[in-house]
Amino acid sequence: MLLHGGRHGGWCWRRVARRLRAAGHAVHTPTLTGLGERSHLLRPDIGLDVHVQDLVGVFACEDTEQAVLVAHSYGGAVACAAMECIGPRVRGLVHLDAHMPRTGESVFDLIGSERATQMVALADAHGEGWFLPPSDASAYGVSDPADIAWVNSRTTAQPLKTYRDPTGCTDRAWAAPGMYIECVRSPTWPKLLERARERSVRDDRFHYRRLDAVHDAMVTAPDALTRLLLECVDVVGVPASSRP
Repeated sequence: MLLHGGRHGGWCWRRVARRLRAAGHAVHTPTLTGLGERSHLLRPDIGLDVHVQDLVGVFACEDTEQAVLVAHSYGGAVACAAMECIGPRVRGLVHLDAHMPRTGESVFDLIGSERATQMVALADAHGEGWFLPPSDASAYGVSDPADIAWVNSRTTAQPLKTYRDPTGCTDRAWAAPGMYIECVRSPTWPKLLERARERSVRDDRFHYRRLDAVHDAMVTAPDALTRLLLECVDVVGVPASSRP
């Protein structure tokens, strides 16, 4: 199960999903309400809880069991909250440059007051006070002109509420084995993801990996990312005995 990040959609996983399916894996790439091809559903009251319900619903409708759940960026908050419902169906949780909230934390809490204030100002100026406008691919480290055009034609607005809402209980997410993948060529992201990276590198339940790629690694480095995800299928559940 591949879960996208903020202002993205299931479309962003196209290259990785194709490679995983070629390796014999069933792959689902859901899109959260109000984003991607579901942007026509955008409305002010969409919060984190709606996106959690989206993910839980996919697991239920697809009869998904023994899944490796991969969450990117904002999607990490959705995955951590959803684990309280889908935990028994997940054999491993992979955070790809993703937020990892503790119970009661919002994405705004994790990124810090300075960045949160900037996002609120952006919504006030260009999002009627309640949504963040579509972002430019360069903000995610994408530099190839064709890739920038592809990403920019698909990114969408996102309700500010999804970043403000506190996460419910995340105990199951933190008890689950898995992997944290740090995208090391993301110049603007280390501070925003500092807490997640520090927490996971110290936790023996997580295999910590560093990927030589930008934040949108699924777009720019699908081969390298796919290799790491295939590795995760093999190592998940095995205690991480060492750190890079």
